[in-house]
Parts: sequence; C-alpha cells; structure tokens
Amino acid sequence: MKFNTAIYICILIFNCTLALAQVENESLEKQKDSTEIMYYIIKGDTIAREIINLEEVYLLKKVKFMSEQDRRRYLILRRKTRKVYPYAKLAAERLTTMTERLKTIDNKGDRRRYTKRVQNYIEGEFSEKLKKLTHTEGQILVKLIHRQTGRTAYDLVKELRTGWRAFWYNTTANLFEISLKEEYQPFEVKEDYLIEDILEKSFRENILERQAPAFPIDYIDLTSYWNKKAVNN
Repeated sequence: MKFNTAIYICILIFNCTLALAQVENESLEKQKDSTEIMYYIIKGDTIAREIINLEEVYLLKKVKFMSEQDRRRYLILRRKTRKVYPYAKLAAERLTTMTERLKTIDNKGDRRRYTKRVQNYIEGEFSEKLKKLTHTEGQILVKLIHRQTGRTAYDLVKELRTGWRAFWYNTTANLFEISLKEEYQPFEVKEDYLIEDILEKSFRENILERQAPAFPIDYIDLTSYWNKKAVNN
C-alpha cells in the first residue's frame, strides 16, 4: 500500500491541535457598528453629520511572469493553496480554543477522556478529506500552519505529543521531501511570497475567509521588496 504522507502530517497535527477543542461550533463575534456621529458647530448651531468608516482599498497588481511555464506554476500553486488554507485556519482556531480549554480542566483523567472523545470525532470528520492531499499540498499546509499559529508543525507535535514522535514523523516525512520544520518566510522564499499573494487576492475576492497571521506580514512592503529584487536581477 502506497504511503500517504498527508495522513501522517495532517491527521497528526489536527489530532494534536483539536484534541482538547470544543466539538460545538464557536459563536460568531458580534459585529461592531462602524457608523460614527460627528458634530460641527457653525455660528452657534450644532450640526450632526453621520460618518461611515470604510476600510482602505488597495489595487493589487498582477504578478508578472517570465514565461508561460511560470504562469502555469502559479495557477497550480493557487489551486493547492486555496485547497489547504482552510485546514491551517481551522488548526489555528482550535489551537487557541485548546489553550483556553486546558485552563479549565485540572483532573488528568478528565483530560484523557475528553481528549479521546474529541479525537475520535475529529478523525471521523477529517481523515477522509486529508487523505486526498498530495505531497505538495501537504508541504504547503505545513507552511500555512506556521503562518497561522506561529509554530512549525514539528514544534506542535513535539509540544502536544512527545519529542520522539516529532523526530519520527519529521524523519518519515523527509523521505517524501516534506519537512515538518518548514517555516513560512515570504520575504526569503519566492514560493512563500507567491502564496501570500494568492492568499491576499483570495481574501479580497471573498474566495477565502481572512484570518490574521500569527506574525505581521505587510503585503505592500512584501510586493515592493520582490519587485525591486526582480529589477535588480
């Protein structure tokens, strides 16, 4: 039977990050009213004026490709990124929930029972979907998990399971050219920059739901950096 690296990477990470998460859905945050009232005093009269705060709008430039092959690679990367991003987003959300949940459970036995119950639920819910990921999609997912959580997949496994398991899974993944220690570095790695470009445009087109990264990424500065680098080269 052919080994599917996505099973090792994705299911393990999800079992770790989702293990102590609440099974029920989180309630949506109430939206804040973006309308403000400003008052002007003109010759002793007070005049109310309604102001609506709008988000800044940036016109995003298209990525320039040196060849048709580069353009095709970008389109393939876009398809794969859009496919795996929701899993990275969910992992970050559940990791936050897990951290909060841990504070409320003191008894070790209760923790184990709760962990087992939720773990069984998660495996039944996500296993079949994650098994369908390709090796390339698995590596992109590893990068995006670092983007959304601020920790590598290796560190998450080491923290939530054991150091030996982290070493074992990383060694196994390396056989298929996938590293659980991979970090997301859009200012250093061209592919990561392209992934960030894909994400930003997908957010603005409402194709993907935006979730802030675990560390600041200025898309405008990032684009400017790579444009200047292309000119210099």
